[in-house]
Amino acid sequence: MKPTYRIPGLVVTEHELPAPLDHARLDGERITVFAREVAAPDGPDRPFLVFFQGGPGHEAPRPTTAGGPEFLTRALTEFRVLLLDQRGTGRSSPVGALDGMTPQEQVDYLANFRADSIVRDAELFRAALDVDRWSVLGQSFGGFCVLTYLSIAPEGLREAFFTGGLPPIGRSVDDVYCATYARVLERCRRYYETFPEDRELVHEIRGRVEAEDVRLPSGDRLTGRRLRELGHGLGMSDGLETLHYILELPFGSPLFMHELEAAAPFARHPLYAVIHEACYADGGATRWSAERLLPPEYAEDPTLFTGEHVYPWMFEDYGALAPLREAAELLAEHEWPRLYDPDRLAANEVPAAAAIYADDMYVERTFSEETAARVRGLRPWITNEFEHNGLRADGSRVLGRLIDLARGKA
Repeated sequence: MKPTYRIPGLVVTEHELPAPLDHARLDGERITVFAREVAAPDGPDRPFLVFFQGGPGHEAPRPTTAGGPEFLTRALTEFRVLLLDQRGTGRSSPVGALDGMTPQEQVDYLANFRADSIVRDAELFRAALDVDRWSVLGQSFGGFCVLTYLSIAPEGLREAFFTGGLPPIGRSVDDVYCATYARVLERCRRYYETFPEDRELVHEIRGRVEAEDVRLPSGDRLTGRRLRELGHGLGMSDGLETLHYILELPFGSPLFMHELEAAAPFARHPLYAVIHEACYADGGATRWSAERLLPPEYAEDPTLFTGEHVYPWMFEDYGALAPLREAAELLAEHEWPRLYDPDRLAANEVPAAAAIYADDMYVERTFSEETAARVRGLRPWITNEFEHNGLRADGSRVLGRLIDLARGKA
């Protein structure tokens, strides 16, 4: 029996399936993949919309009686929604320290957690639920999964929607990080323009953490380079204020230390750190692209923040990542296969629409526009009304606009 329960306004059904760790070796190791089906009380037979979360390495949002995630309000008027915990996250065989494995065994395991494997897991669910075609929605990295879906299994799709997640096709990872660094530096400029007094405050904090052995609640030492990672959220609609409200707290207080540690997601989501660069690799090796391309401005100005960037030193400074340090080095040299099929995308027949955020700090707008032009029939909505978290900020409006675009109503 599939567990089903009711919370105010929602009917929730849980699904678990065994899946091959490596979809090319059906007789090999198995993992468990979990998804939660959410329907309105009067909509248990509506067509499916599958949601692919951003990340990589993040579980699907959990539905609540308060109406979260916000896009459900619009989605449930005509769909039931399948919230997929992508492999390695949430209840889908979550990746941790991978104790008991050699570094090479860890690499062989972790190589199976990119978008192509996630899409093949979704296809297992489609078969198990006896669905002919379903619609898909991808936020950020979830959009990378949707473009992969259009490349390898478009026959399973009725419609495809992207929010802040239309990835580049065939571009090098170095192209990606050159572009995102420029965006992050602009956000730093905006931040200090909005909160000019914080520049001296950051100087002070950095001086203290470099002179003293300051420990975070986890026991990790707070370093200057780790302090810089507070810029991770600057690309969200509330990113500037959120950072300011952390930095204004008394240095060393429990609240300051806990808020600072929670602002970086890497310890909670180790898979995010390990395969973040790899999720952009449409062929080839990444070779620590963010580290190699760090702009010279960072050597000149210690108050600058970094963004969604992963560096080899993180596997030393973050205790939770240390068990994966050698595997991360090997993965940086791994030659990844291509994720997207340009010919198949050029012949696409699945109605599709994408929200492309004009100032997106995480997924470069110009590359998204290039991709939109290469997917036959995809209708882009280029907007500066929202930041990267538009689906979370006003999900009903964003999803509603994409549905109308894909169906030719807008």
